[in-house]
Amino acid sequence: MVMTRTGAITLKGTPTDLAGPELKVGDAAPDFMLQNNALEDVSLDSFAEKTLIIATVPSLDTPVCHAETKKFNEQTPDLANVEVLVVSTDLPFGQKRWCGSEGVENVTTLSAHRSAKFGEDYGVLISSGPFNCCLARAIFVVNPEGKMTYVEYVKEVAEHPNYDAVLAAAKG
Repeated sequence: MVMTRTGAITLKGTPTDLAGPELKVGDAAPDFMLQNNALEDVSLDSFAEKTLIIATVPSLDTPVCHAETKKFNEQTPDLANVEVLVVSTDLPFGQKRWCGSEGVENVTTLSAHRSAKFGEDYGVLISSGPFNCCLARAIFVVNPEGKMTYVEYVKEVAEHPNYDAVLAAAKG
């Protein structure tokens, strides 16, 4: 049975529940199986030997998710050996369309639409309210050895993460 973290975040001020554990710095990054824009399965091992910034968002079609993904696209291309993954439950077709229309080429969008497992394993599956079954806004920086070096669960879904801290951890 998956644990529920009651009121772990808010959505426009309303307490909202998350399914799964709260990951911490030093934890091993859970493996995953997600789908990319070419409808291929990708896992944590697909990015072996890289530092990962894994940004989870409710939907690329919301203002904050849109701005966050564009910001990572603009601020990370010069980071050596760093891959940015933006994960949502948007369908891969929608992610591909969005990236094309926005000129996003420096991040990899991945879809968790086929299973709740990723959201549960990373503790970001929203399990109440109007965003039920979407992913909460969170950031995980994973070093090449697969350990978390930065974890941020954004307390209010409509807020931005701490970009400076994320980028510092990725450079790290």
